[in-house]
Amino acid sequence: MQPVFLHVDIDAFFASVEQLDHPEWRGKPVIVGGIPGDRRAVVSTASYEARTYGVHSAMPLSQAVERCPKGIYVRPRMNRYHEKSEQVMAVLRRYSPDVRQMSVDEAFIDITGTERLFGAPEEVAKKIKAEVRDETELTVSVGIASTMYLAKIASGWKKPDGLTVISPGTEEAFILRLPLEKLWGVGTKTLSRLNRMGLLTTRDVYAHTLDSLEALFGHGTGQFLYSAVRGNRDMVFGREPKSHSLSAETTFDFDLTDRYAIETALLELSSHVMFRMHRERVRSRTVALKIRYEDFTTVSVQETSEWAVNTQADFFERCRRLFKKKYEAGRGIRLLGVACEHVEPLDVPVQGQLFDFGESKQAKVEAAIYALQDRHPEIQIKKARVLKPRNE
Repeated sequence: MQPVFLHVDIDAFFASVEQLDHPEWRGKPVIVGGIPGDRRAVVSTASYEARTYGVHSAMPLSQAVERCPKGIYVRPRMNRYHEKSEQVMAVLRRYSPDVRQMSVDEAFIDITGTERLFGAPEEVAKKIKAEVRDETELTVSVGIASTMYLAKIASGWKKPDGLTVISPGTEEAFILRLPLEKLWGVGTKTLSRLNRMGLLTTRDVYAHTLDSLEALFGHGTGQFLYSAVRGNRDMVFGREPKSHSLSAETTFDFDLTDRYAIETALLELSSHVMFRMHRERVRSRTVALKIRYEDFTTVSVQETSEWAVNTQADFFERCRRLFKKKYEAGRGIRLLGVACEHVEPLDVPVQGQLFDFGESKQAKVEAAIYALQDRHPEIQIKKARVLKPRNE
């Protein structure tokens, strides 16, 4: 049976939520990440109106202000975004038990073999788009293909509010007419290297053997390019291990090298996973981190502690510690992922800590805040981030 994957991407998510909550901001450039004057802040999301000024995610906020001085600048409200994200994911879960949420604003759905229940894949996508719009007032872009990689490319083809179908048998034709800069995973540095070597189209890359691409670009990038122009059938996103885990990852439009931008991304990912842990009432002692560099080499590291993760701050610090241990300074980062592995229900008995330095009280307060905001989304309580010295 031919696999069928949908990739669902919430359009300009953080900025769209802000425009939803502030109708007077609709149609105006909204930049989420901080307000002018916030030291070392970076852009998390820019509305489509802001993008016309050249503002993009991971850009230093000061640079965004230069490009779009009349933009509307706001600090992130992660709990509000998690609430809207969960509403979208609830819609997706109606159509398949296999929903792989990659981050707060995107997910894959495996709908292989569900046509008798829900109709043809394109009909499923249209139903999902309509239900998300009706229930959340947000728009999503959907890509449909026989591989997860192609579905991801397709979802970005006609944004915002797009729907692109790559029918079985047309995968190669789609890839070979795809502009090289639209090949997902090819960043600005890789694109520049390709162009310098006379490779200007996906067809140019397709004409090269694996050996020649590895000779030109190295093993990681060469292997990725060879597989990418053939649809990357073996690339699998978000498959959970047999022992249950909760994870989140994000791929950046631009390679990250700034340490503060990297830690901001880790903070957002940590917040997302911790929110889900509170919702599912689970705990974990094992924290994992994944880093994919600009040349597509991927490294991962995990650490199991004697004590379970208590709070969002605790989880973030463990991720930050793993990052410092594993990161090769100066290398551009294309993807970051964090996870709590081997999660277990909170009602499973565990040995208590001998000493408590306030962590249990802090965890109870955090749980109460999440519960309050679940019941009353209009109430927003946000913990401030403490700026760490640059030489840490």
